[in-house]
Amino acid sequence: MQTLRQNDRTFMEGASGIHVMNDKGERLIDGPGGMWCTQIGYGREEMAEAMAEQARKLAYFSPFNATNSTASHFAREIAKRAPGDLNNVFFTTGGSTAVDTAIRFTYFRNNLLNKPKKKIIISRQKAYHGSTYLAASVSGKERDRLWLDKADHLAHFLPDVNPLHRGEGQSIDAFLDEKIADLEEAIQSLGADKVAAFIAEPILASGGVIMPPEGYHKRCLEVCHKHDVLYISDEVVTAFGRLGHWFASKDVFAIEPDIITCAKGLTSGYAPMGAAIISDRLIDDVAGRDAAFSNGYTYSGHPVSAAAGLKSMEIIEHDGILEHVRRVTPIFQGRLQELRNIDIVADVRGMGLMGCVQCSEKGRARGDLGRDYEIGALIDQECQKRGLILRPIINMCVFSPPLIITEAEIHQMFDVLTEGIEAATSLAKNP
Repeated sequence: MQTLRQNDRTFMEGASGIHVMNDKGERLIDGPGGMWCTQIGYGREEMAEAMAEQARKLAYFSPFNATNSTASHFAREIAKRAPGDLNNVFFTTGGSTAVDTAIRFTYFRNNLLNKPKKKIIISRQKAYHGSTYLAASVSGKERDRLWLDKADHLAHFLPDVNPLHRGEGQSIDAFLDEKIADLEEAIQSLGADKVAAFIAEPILASGGVIMPPEGYHKRCLEVCHKHDVLYISDEVVTAFGRLGHWFASKDVFAIEPDIITCAKGLTSGYAPMGAAIISDRLIDDVAGRDAAFSNGYTYSGHPVSAAAGLKSMEIIEHDGILEHVRRVTPIFQGRLQELRNIDIVADVRGMGLMGCVQCSEKGRARGDLGRDYEIGALIDQECQKRGLILRPIINMCVFSPPLIITEAEIHQMFDVLTEGIEAATSLAKNP
């Protein structure tokens, strides 16, 4: 708010492949992939045609008491690819409303099962689940929570799961045990009769691409089910190819959650859409009841968005994009690890086509916050001068490029990132 009406915003006016073009005609690599979502890349004519054809046929109809075959077809295709018995797709407008829907359905089910006190959602520090009221209430990014009201009585946050911040001399295994104990102790202290669900991103994306220790999610799921607590896997970022699979929950992290939320890559960013995918077991608990799940949105199951999602899914399969991600991931992650050789780099982490470089002048993860902001801004500026857009989060450079990025483009992106970090380091020393 200090710079309200003083901002000189960049206008993006065109895009193709992994590149965007601004109003000055400059062509830049889209490092963040829009906002973790442009899986198939920009400028796909077949996407434009599929959306236009659907708009000509049926642009919209109320989802209140009818549906459309495009949305129905899309739901079926999602269910085919979702793990286990997650076969029930509730379409929403994006990730925030998908999370809201998952939480509201959890409350609805508990109320019908005569468990009205089970309302608390356990989340984690650094987690981000959305901007609508319920989704924001279970988000744990500290600075996002400073000035907006939240339903604090409905949320409980576990300590940071970033292994970078484990105790001095603490092993990864000991840290993992501590994090699992954090969850179990929270359920027991709050009361299992009051805890409704645990919500977790497989990788805490906008928190800084934080990856809990291996085995964390599987053990958390076991704790949850032991205490009759639902496990909601927030795959808004990790689903639809970001880690080389349709869904990361089972194929990467070996779990079958009770509910999965998704958005972003669901349509490759070509149209707004989200979904809460609910297991048959949970649906069976409420089936046949004299009750209505009165949660929905004007644009739920929007036919044009569904057409975009179907075509994106078709392109991902036809072009072998999941296989491509798995093939180029070692190159991407290898170049990421090389950045450790730069003095200012305190940590690098990533998985699939997700990465984060965390920088600190003191060579450690936690420095002066004001200076950390300056360092992050300098790196962002220097990279953009050289043709690469990043997502700066304080002193972290986060990137998740379109999944179609080639081996040569990966090298180009990391070459620019290396130059940008080194130039920013020099400027920081000699302002």
